[in-house]
Amino acid sequence: MGSYIVKRILLAIPLLIIISFITFVLINLSPLDPAVVVLQAQEVPQITDELIAQTNKALGFDQPFMIQYANWIMAVVQLDFGNSYVSGEPVWSLMGPAFMNTLKLTLVSSVFIIALSILLGVICAMREGKLLDRSVRGISFFLTAMPSYWLAAMMIWYFSVKLDLLPTSGMDSYRSYILPVIVITVSYTGIYFRTVRSSMLSNMNEDYVLYARASGLSEKKVTLHILRNSLQVAVSIFCMAIPIVLGSTVVIENVFAWPGLGRLSVKSILSRDFPIIQAYVLMLAVTFVLFNTLSDIINAAMNPRLRKEF
Repeated sequence: MGSYIVKRILLAIPLLIIISFITFVLINLSPLDPAVVVLQAQEVPQITDELIAQTNKALGFDQPFMIQYANWIMAVVQLDFGNSYVSGEPVWSLMGPAFMNTLKLTLVSSVFIIALSILLGVICAMREGKLLDRSVRGISFFLTAMPSYWLAAMMIWYFSVKLDLLPTSGMDSYRSYILPVIVITVSYTGIYFRTVRSSMLSNMNEDYVLYARASGLSEKKVTLHILRNSLQVAVSIFCMAIPIVLGSTVVIENVFAWPGLGRLSVKSILSRDFPIIQAYVLMLAVTFVLFNTLSDIINAAMNPRLRKEF
């Protein structure tokens, strides 16, 4: 198992390097001179050629492209993403607190998503084709298709404005988590519970289930065996739920004024604050790679055959 983990980590390293290079290239594809972007973001009233040349030299934009990338990646390894074009503050001093706020919202939401997905998936699989199964799937289809921003607005209107039970925005207390977590959970549970249900139904038709029942094993133990084998398929989906939710909180954070990465990224895009945008894109990409690697390791731990095939 140890050698498998080392191989997966070594395989992720070149992928991370490629991602970092693509991120650096995409941000530098702007037709504007980088120095002009910096000066415009700082709202300099008069941009002269001399000022552009000074800015390029000060920020290293006058160096060859690969040297710029090498310097940038060496700094990124040390969590130095440069300074904001707008405020002049270190990017990580802005990204760090925002990342932690988004991570808190993501982890709380993911716990509810995974728990409800497993619960509803098992119940619907055990009641396949019956009223409960059809009702849950119908409601989930409806809620999943509902735009998250509209659902968030309706939740604010009803629970915050009409009933005055919950705060409309901010991150002041545990009560501030309730509405955003509900919206995120509703938006994603309908997707993931169907994965669990489908995997459960597939395993229920396997020969080992027939043999287990024929040997007199209790239905409870048979169900537990089916669930364990079903989760081997669903574990990859659940592992990827965290980075997917992490990267899709932009709308929710802006509706609820949540001080997280999504809100910070929108502000940075509007102000052309490229270092923050660059750090945001790279952080999400790295998160996807790391959780994909983690899902492979967990699958290998649950199914030893995968380690031999690697």
